[in-house]
Amino acid sequence: RREGSGTCHRWLLGAEHDWTMDRKWDIRVKNVALYFLPVTTRMPLKFGAEVLTSVLCARVCMQVRDATGRSAEGWGETPLSVQWVWPSNRPYEERLGAMREFCVLLAGAWGHTTHHGHPLEIGHDFQQNELAGRWREHNAARAAGEPLPWLAALVCCAPFDLALHDAYGVLHGVPTYATYTGDWLNRDLAAFLEPADRRVSFQGRFPCDYLARTPARRLWAWHLVGGQDPVTPDELTGREPDDGYPVLLRDWIRRDGLKCLKIKLRGNDADWDYARLVTVGTLAVAEGVEWLSADFNCMVHDPEYVNAVLDRLAREQAQLFRMLLYVEQPFPYDLEAHQIDVHGVAARKPLFMDESAHDWRLIRLGRRLGWTGVALKTCKTQTGAVLSLCWARAHAMPLMVQDLTNPMLAQIPHCLLAAHAETIRGVETNAMQFYPEASKAEAQIHPGLYARRNGLLDISTLKGPGFGYRLDEIRRTLPEPAVSCGNCRA
Repeated sequence: RREGSGTCHRWLLGAEHDWTMDRKWDIRVKNVALYFLPVTTRMPLKFGAEVLTSVLCARVCMQVRDATGRSAEGWGETPLSVQWVWPSNRPYEERLGAMREFCVLLAGAWGHTTHHGHPLEIGHDFQQNELAGRWREHNAARAAGEPLPWLAALVCCAPFDLALHDAYGVLHGVPTYATYTGDWLNRDLAAFLEPADRRVSFQGRFPCDYLARTPARRLWAWHLVGGQDPVTPDELTGREPDDGYPVLLRDWIRRDGLKCLKIKLRGNDADWDYARLVTVGTLAVAEGVEWLSADFNCMVHDPEYVNAVLDRLAREQAQLFRMLLYVEQPFPYDLEAHQIDVHGVAARKPLFMDESAHDWRLIRLGRRLGWTGVALKTCKTQTGAVLSLCWARAHAMPLMVQDLTNPMLAQIPHCLLAAHAETIRGVETNAMQFYPEASKAEAQIHPGLYARRNGLLDISTLKGPGFGYRLDEIRRTLPEPAVSCGNCRA
């Protein structure tokens, strides 16, 4: 029976499994439940050559157990953002169906895994073994279809991994980030990471050594200016929603007190990209915005394209060039297949990896090619984000935390990562632009997380163990689970 209730739980891992663990803090996965929550955007969001108008969020409840029989539940959630993880000419529904199918497959894999220890250890071992193996099997079974990209596999795995990290903190009654120390972990970072510099050693080092000593409680919020977002009145089409939320950029800036704007560019039309930077930048200056960033949407293959845009901006719009804090991922996702020397771009502005930074090994390759910074995302798993953070910080690479338009629970670990990562400036957060109503239940408990005020997010309402969701106070009814390996509560 579950402690404190009369609900009987089926033990997914029976008595035949070896529950010997290295420390009393160690856990194993007991039960898993997977839910799918559809969300529709109020405005279209352009990703590369595609447009997002809806998204399916995967939410996971994971129950863990320690060697004494104590158990606890944790939660994780990630949008399955098909257009971002899997750019392709294949139909959207086909790609979404493959990701949904892979999530279901992973629910069974997580429910039966025998890895034990700290979530960072379990998450790492699962990704190296079960995730990689299931991904290969899944793609082999899809011989007639387009293979599921590894980035998509990581996104499908992320809600399970997030739930694992949350459950560990809940079980032990401490915040998840307080457990990234040698008091809780069985292995130091040398078990996971290899340095690229002789002056760097991970022996005897733990994630806490690279995290903020005093995490921020308020974060500067970056607003996304999408490729189809109307900036000036002449760009309005008449099809914009009349729902009480801003539409024009100036109205967003004034309502939310924005100080940071991320500008989505095309990456295949230099004149349009330059004009967009000038249009948005000129409005930004007039409205008191302080910082800009440029996202070329992974569409560029020749660094000279980016160099030409930046040089023209420096020459003709010096103030806007100074306001440009960094450039994000202009080049294709697959870094190993596209090993482009980007030192020239990085000499002009800090150049941050995003879609290419699947793990620390790719960050190491990117650093050799000239990339200077890393944009972290919880949607690539909490385990991967923490390990990437440590590797990047050890090698003096600055960090940002970028959004996947995270609504509902997905927003919380996303912002916690930014608070602990000591980013160069706050966090990107744009779910309130594209589907603000989706997070109304969570916003009742955490209003500062789902609305930007004076250009900031306020995460001070996150309290308690795990990720501090305060889930018992959030009034959200979930659908029936798509998969239930045991009896995680709804």
